[in-house]
Amino acid sequence: MTRILVVDDKEIMRDSLQAILAQAGYQVTLCDSAVAALKVIGKSNFEAILTDLKMPQMDGLAFLGELTARGVDSLIIMMTAFASIDTAVEAMRRGAYDYIQKPFDADEIVLLLKRGLDHRRLKNENEAFRTSDRDSQRQRELVGSGPAMHQLKEQIARVARSSATVLIHGESGTGKELIARAIHQQSPRVNQPFLCVNCAALSSSLLESELFGHEKGAFTGADQTRKGRFELADGGTLLLDEISEMDLDLQAKLLRVLQEREFERVGSSRCRQVDVRVIATTNRHLEEWVKEGNFRQDLYYRLNVVPIQVPSLRQRSGEDIEALADYFLAKFSHREGSALKVLSRPALGRLRNYPWPGNVRELENLMERVCIMDHAEVITEESLDIWLQGQAEPASTAAEINLGDGMKLADLERTMIEQTLERFDGHRQRTAQALGIGVRTLGMKLKRWREQGQFATE
Repeated sequence: MTRILVVDDKEIMRDSLQAILAQAGYQVTLCDSAVAALKVIGKSNFEAILTDLKMPQMDGLAFLGELTARGVDSLIIMMTAFASIDTAVEAMRRGAYDYIQKPFDADEIVLLLKRGLDHRRLKNENEAFRTSDRDSQRQRELVGSGPAMHQLKEQIARVARSSATVLIHGESGTGKELIARAIHQQSPRVNQPFLCVNCAALSSSLLESELFGHEKGAFTGADQTRKGRFELADGGTLLLDEISEMDLDLQAKLLRVLQEREFERVGSSRCRQVDVRVIATTNRHLEEWVKEGNFRQDLYYRLNVVPIQVPSLRQRSGEDIEALADYFLAKFSHREGSALKVLSRPALGRLRNYPWPGNVRELENLMERVCIMDHAEVITEESLDIWLQGQAEPASTAAEINLGDGMKLADLERTMIEQTLERFDGHRQRTAQALGIGVRTLGMKLKRWREQGQFATE
């Protein structure tokens, strides 16, 4: 059970907090002064300390200084009836996680404590993250405990136990690859390879060689035999990222592998057997892509054995956004070798209310930016606005776009992209951010439409 120490010279406040926190499931110890608290801390460890600011003998700020000098690693929350920004910042500089002004509601203190304990846990995990020499291979935590993430984690746990093919749907930047890695990490294949191929990043011929390998002399430049990802991932998991961008001819070859569990290297007629679990991701509505003739229906059904829909960041709870922001701040603060930065409550409100067209990737980039560019330890709403105001506005709604009666989905997509490009004077980066897609994906769409004579805007 989580142990909490309450330090306050007012008996009524101590008794009130004992009742509130015990009801929330915490084990509570009470002290009537900072001096008494220091004696108790010397004998027991506490996950969190709630301390008053104004107390006789030793006030809250002096108490914080003493805790820091002793190397106490507890989460510290300052309680004060004399709150000011200066006092709050000074308390944080001396080691406090946050402050709360008296009088406060029971729910308010419980939520603040829960968020602080989650922040402390993430901070400790990031210490391990920073010292690991395998950072790039480490399985990143699925941060968030809101309803949408709770449901997603339950799906992952159920799916991981099987070897069924999985199709992960979701907007760009939602963390689809992270979900795929989580499935692999929780599966019986965890000790086998996990490999990833971005189907949108390679031409059809290069992608075929990347997937299936090739024999020496199979094509110009093939000066040696090379194994493909299916062979290399044998016994493990292969992630096919952005599967919707795969060429139709290559889709037929992929279908055979999924059906027969066998393939041929480029330039070879020998069939090779593999045992690979395939996970695919897409940010498209593949049913519509099939209807338009851009994706094989039989392959769609073969991939869509177990569909998983990843929620966008705007569909997730405000607590999830705060937890993600804390996670990324801890990660980048440690990477940059700087003091751990925290967000002010108005700044957290700004993050909650922002529409996040770029989803989790946009939030991660923002937290990295403020860790590098903002020298303050407390990130304010004004600090965030410097960066958020320069970012693209969310994509237009259908009501803001000139739609014709009976317009097909493909025409709607092209119209939306064309008008968004015009709004940003052809700036692809800002257009992609506004639409919630990658710049590469946008470029491929424009190239295809120009080749078809359907699009001329640059």
